[in-house]
Parts: sequence; C-alpha cells; structure tokens
Amino acid sequence: MRRFNLAVLAAVTLSTGLAAAPAQAYGGQRPLGIEHCAATACHFDVPPGTYDVKVLLGGPSASSTSVGGETRRSLLGETAVPAGERVARSFTVDVRTPEGEPTGPDGTPGLDLTLGGSAPALAGIKVTPARHARQIFLVGDSTVCDQPGDPYAGWGQQLPRYLGKGLSVANYADSGESTVTYLGNPRLWATVQPRIRPGDLVLIQLAHNDKTTDEATYRAHLEALVAGVRDKGGKPVLVTPIVRRWFSADGTLNNNTALLVNGLGVDHPAVIRQVAAAEDVPLIDLTARTKSLVESLGVEASKALYLYNERRDNTHTSVRGATVYAGLVRDALLALRLVPEDKVRVG
Repeated sequence: MRRFNLAVLAAVTLSTGLAAAPAQAYGGQRPLGIEHCAATACHFDVPPGTYDVKVLLGGPSASSTSVGGETRRSLLGETAVPAGERVARSFTVDVRTPEGEPTGPDGTPGLDLTLGGSAPALAGIKVTPARHARQIFLVGDSTVCDQPGDPYAGWGQQLPRYLGKGLSVANYADSGESTVTYLGNPRLWATVQPRIRPGDLVLIQLAHNDKTTDEATYRAHLEALVAGVRDKGGKPVLVTPIVRRWFSADGTLNNNTALLVNGLGVDHPAVIRQVAAAEDVPLIDLTARTKSLVESLGVEASKALYLYNERRDNTHTSVRGATVYAGLVRDALLALRLVPEDKVRVG
C-alpha cells in the first residue's frame, strides 16, 4: 500500500505509531480522532457496536482518497479533492467479532480503517457511537461475504461504499453455505436473528450451494428465513443469485450452470421469485440484472467481473465485479424505496 504524508489540521500532530485508547476509557463520551491514525491506517480500540465515522479529506496538494476497513470492506470510494481544499464524508460501520465471515477468525478487536487511493490525504477523522443507525443484514454465501483475501471479493463487501451515515451493512454471509447449512449452524442464523431490530433490512441470497436441495425443502427454508426476519420486526428482501459466467454457443447465459438450476432440476431464481410473490416480500432480481450485464459485455469483457483470468473461476467475483454488482443492489434498493435517496452514494 502506498505511504503518504498525512495532511493534518494545524492543531493536530501525529505520533509515529498508533495511539490505542483503551476501550474502557472511551465510553462514547468524546469523539475519537486523528491521534489514532498513522501512515495509511487508523485503529480505534472500541467495543463491538455500530459507529459513525466522519472523515475530512484533502491537503495542500491535489488528493484522491478511499477508505476501507475491517475485513477488506470498502467504506468510501475514491474521492478527489483539489489542492488546498477539504471535503467531509460520513459513513456508518458495523464492528463485531468475528469481523469478517461469521465462521472465520475473530480478526482484530476494535475498528480498523485503511486509507488508499492514488494520492491519499486525511485532514481529520471523528468516530462516535451511532445513535440511530439502521442495519442492512446480509444472509448469503461466498459471492456476498466479506472475503478475507485477494483476489476474491463479495458484493456485500463493496455495498458499504454506496451508503452514507445512518445505514450500516452487517454482512453475515459465509462461504460455502446453503439454505440448509445457514439455518442449521448456530454461528449463522441463530446468531443473526436475535440482532435484527424493527425496521432493519435483511437481504437473503442463498442458492449457489443448494446443489442437492430439493424444491420443497428449498422453498420451506426461504419461507423460514422470511418468517424469522418478520418475527423480529425486520423487513426481509429476497435476492436471486448472481449468475455464473458460463456462455452458451449463441453468446447467452441459457444453460443450467449459469442460471443456477441444480442437478435435481430446481430453478433457484424461479423459486425465489415465487416465494417473494407468495409472501409479499420485496425482490431484488440480481440473476436477471447480472445476466443482462454479463451478456452485454460478452465473453471477453465479462472476464474482468469474475476471477477467470486469475483462477479460471466463473462463479466468484473480482473487486471490480463485486463493486459493479453492489451497485446493482444499491440501484434496486432505491427503486424499491427500501432506502432513502439522501443516504445513498452514486460512486
């Protein structure tokens, strides 16, 4: 990662190392600031919870800064600031243990932020407990989760970059999970459901690993997830899975592998659509949206959305693909009026 000189406010001087304030000394009484940053990283020794972060970007020279955090989450897209100017941006972040995939390692306690971009410059930062944040919970598989290492990325990992202060993404997607295993593992649904509060959104995309799940069971599991969200006063949103990049001879994605029809003939996107209609649940048809995009790009250009060049992988997305697909989810949330326009970013 590139190193840079922090452009700090006149009254602030950075130490050469991270100054970690003890969590017990915090208590939410005062904002935590830039004294907790050094070089390209900031660390805030806070307990699990939801936090508002306000960054002041810019410096004496033209700059361009992005902000990531925790397990490779994208929290703020690259933001350009002219020389000598300052731009403020705010976002809300979920801090939890484990910090990434629910069945993965605990990660580092507290809130970790990383600064990137072509010419990063941080002039100030303020971290405070979020008082009125609305959570967007994600229930899904490896195409959604906070992937721990390059070159992999899930669309849920990129979704926070499109949201402003007051909307927090709590990504509980986990690699390898089906509707069967997600409901059966106590670290997954049994952990997520009690955390849902009235008004929270819960986006559910499970299909890629239901390769041996019969239709009746698959349908029943989706209905159980919907009912579980509603029992807590949350709002369920069913999401059809992203397509696999498998082209037919005619240049379309019309085969079973691409469109998530399993070996038993279960058409997962079709069942999800049916359950959404029967249960009066908002539907994000990500299968249709990603199919249209991949086909429009064609065989060669669509490779960049997936890990074809790196791993010959036509299922998992690159950072670029995950970012594009997260943008499709953002667009759908807006179209369905599930999130307010003033809390959503374009880029």
